[in-house]
Amino acid sequence: MNPDAIDLLGDRPAAAPLSPPEIQRYARHLIMPEVAMEGQQRLKASRVLCIGTGGLGSPLTLYLAAAGVGTIGLVDFDVVDVSNLQRQIIHFTSDVGRPKVTSAQEKLQAINPELTIIRHERALNSTNALETFAGYDVIVDGTDNFPTRYLVNDACVLLGKPNVYGSIFRFDGQASVFFPPHGPCYRCLYPEPPPPGLVPSCAEGGVLGILPGLIGVVQATETVKLLLGQGKPLVGRLLLYDALDMSFRELKVRKNPKCPICGPNRTIHALIDYDEFCGVRGAEPAASPTSAAGAITPLELKALLDRGERPFILDVRNPEEIAICRIAGSTVIPLPELPQRLGELDRNAPMVVHCKSGMRSAKAIKLLEAEGFRGMRDLTGGILAWIKDVDPSQPVY
Repeated sequence: MNPDAIDLLGDRPAAAPLSPPEIQRYARHLIMPEVAMEGQQRLKASRVLCIGTGGLGSPLTLYLAAAGVGTIGLVDFDVVDVSNLQRQIIHFTSDVGRPKVTSAQEKLQAINPELTIIRHERALNSTNALETFAGYDVIVDGTDNFPTRYLVNDACVLLGKPNVYGSIFRFDGQASVFFPPHGPCYRCLYPEPPPPGLVPSCAEGGVLGILPGLIGVVQATETVKLLLGQGKPLVGRLLLYDALDMSFRELKVRKNPKCPICGPNRTIHALIDYDEFCGVRGAEPAASPTSAAGAITPLELKALLDRGERPFILDVRNPEEIAICRIAGSTVIPLPELPQRLGELDRNAPMVVHCKSGMRSAKAIKLLEAEGFRGMRDLTGGILAWIKDVDPSQPVY
């Protein structure tokens, strides 16, 4: 065994002998000395939990199923949307509207009917994470939000399980394996979450559809290495990928002796409220952080327009988003440009501000109020709510 390898399964009894059809299926593995019959039986006896069946979870689970990981758990509570299909390759057009875990299970068992697929159709939270993780050997994090990433990390540390991490945004990807005491945890790398709204999500900033394929395959590779006890895992290393430059970099990640959950003097001994820790206010769009501006619903705005009242409608989304959908008659000033373009706005005219769903418009209103603007209202739910309630002919994204 490679001295850098981690023998995760140790002396656990191997699975039942491979059947003749399984030997034929895994023939290219069986002739590799790093896998061979013993390694393939280890994979068959292994249990891997995948958090999310989206962009990262799609290639990850497809390859784990093809490789012969015997039990794969799927955690997701979402349904397939048309906008998922650009990158979530496990789901097909015919799956739109169906639960993602159901869609994913069908594809995985079509690839390898010998697998056991366990569906956890639920939102992962502090009350169910430890119970959900308990029966698995490796936890693979394919999520796209900070509360769940910290939740997954803390649950893995408390249970002593490896956390195979991946993240994607636009053209950039990251991957690592967090596994105390062999190496650092996610909190060692990111002790505190960024302020709410500072880091846009893929839904706000976009993602190259191919990117999660590469990062998800890295996660699948690291998972299989851990199960086989082979190779040098990404423990203590953060792999950075830039698709535009087609370049890979690696950063060393050291254990933080002051880490509150994996350090010697840890202060976290149980799962916490991760929405509160990350400053998330729940699933509703963010409201204006000031008291001067009110809110207006899409139906209320439509009623104003129907009566002939014409408030100034300020759209603070980016030009690429405007090309998809917009409210007729709105003026577009992207949020990053707003401080330099205040002279284009009337400080006293009634104004409705909106973005995609509410986060950027709230920040725009806060900025405008600090500059002395009055009479602003935040469009509740942004352009997505407008399309849902007023103009369903427009596409959503």
